[in-house]
Amino acid sequence: MKLYSYWRSTTSYRVRAALNLKRLAYETIPVDLVAGDQNAPEYAALNAGKGVPTLVLDDGAVLTQSLAIIEYIDATWPQPQLIPREPMARARVMAIAHAVALDIHPVNNLRIIGQLKSRFGATPDQATDWMRHWIIEGFTAIEAMLPDGAPPETPDIAGICITTQAYNAHRWGVDLRAFPKIARMEQHCLRIPAIADAHPDNQPDNHSGARV
Repeated sequence: MKLYSYWRSTTSYRVRAALNLKRLAYETIPVDLVAGDQNAPEYAALNAGKGVPTLVLDDGAVLTQSLAIIEYIDATWPQPQLIPREPMARARVMAIAHAVALDIHPVNNLRIIGQLKSRFGATPDQATDWMRHWIIEGFTAIEAMLPDGAPPETPDIAGICITTQAYNAHRWGVDLRAFPKIARMEQHCLRIPAIADAHPDNQPDNHSGARV
């Protein structure tokens, strides 16, 4: 399989984590979103949304949208299970995953920040305040949705989404001490090699030079 990915993309991070947890082999093909690689005609032919991630299966089939990709992976390679089969458990886990993927992420990505700066004249400080506002608002809801107690030994899709969004929270200066259950989930997940290996700082196209 080939995973078209950007190192700092939290959606790509989600899929890398899921693939690693399933112990599936894949080749990472970097797509530099800052340089505009996603707008190249050959990439747009793969992913009409011009985003990442894009997963190309061994048979050439193309999948886009991180949660859809994870659902396919989980249905095709059931172990370890990332999405519960029992309807109520599934609904609760997906509600948390959607709170990250549908409430926080759409207003916290490169495209939105670009529009805020270019169309509305937002300063870097205003852009940072925007990012922090929506992460804090989303994390406040998710913290209330999470059960008390230790996270599951093997993370599910909710844990993956929380951990990847926590990366953005650190990047934009959100203090996770206000969200102890979220912080505990992130710490637990990053102790798992499959997820640590998926971390942005550990990607071949990491431009920062940092490693975790």
